[in-house]
Amino acid sequence: MNAVLTVTGLTKRFHLSARQQRLEGTRSREKIAVNDLSFEVDRGEIFGLLGPNGAGKTTTLRMLATLIRPDAGDARIDGASIVTQPEAVRAKIGFLTSELKLEEFFTPRYLYDFFAALHHVEPAVCAARREAIFARFGIHEFAETKVSNLSTGMKQKASLAISLVHDPDIVIFDEPTNGLDVLTARTVTDYLQELRAQGKTIIVSTHIFSLVEKVCDRVGVIVDGRMTACGPLAEVCAGKSLEDRFFDLYAEAVGGTA
Repeated sequence: MNAVLTVTGLTKRFHLSARQQRLEGTRSREKIAVNDLSFEVDRGEIFGLLGPNGAGKTTTLRMLATLIRPDAGDARIDGASIVTQPEAVRAKIGFLTSELKLEEFFTPRYLYDFFAALHHVEPAVCAARREAIFARFGIHEFAETKVSNLSTGMKQKASLAISLVHDPDIVIFDEPTNGLDVLTARTVTDYLQELRAQGKTIIVSTHIFSLVEKVCDRVGVIVDGRMTACGPLAEVCAGKSLEDRFFDLYAEAVGGTA
């Protein structure tokens, strides 16, 4: 296969305040959120980054999206370095995370057109894409409704549409179904598979086993910022359910029993 994302030795440390030290139950003034992480994602696949809360998934994806810089290591996305070519990386990817909030004063239509203009999408192309994706997610009825008045599910759908305004070939989703009702979550997971059918490459972080089992071609299991297993889903599971295999890997990583 042809790797479109190559991650090599990615590392990120954060300094802890006294309050954070108490919450973490540690005397260390430093937390290694991502620790020498390396993996590859092949073109045209859905790659799942699976791990518990606090494992380093979001930090990893934020580095890949060039929102924060790694302290060590690098990643190349379709040939562009996240360290030395961040603008080229941003042009190649779409990034959706629950931590990024839409400005509540504006409407989905306004925000879609605004971000399309930032990406230099021609007006006619923007209109055609907006029509198609708003229809796909049922956003038309709420296109002129302020974000503050939208439901959680509709906000997520609008965020998804806006993250794809420039029709990127590589899409990064951080916990895309987190906090969604079952109907909206199903809409999002179905769309992930549609994107793959279009030849897109998708990286998705999650702690939900069923999401990985349903949509992912390969999976990397991350615990305490380290990759504990990575490969095709069947290979990682090694004859067990994904849930059982995950807890085996977790116990091995933390040196105890899960």
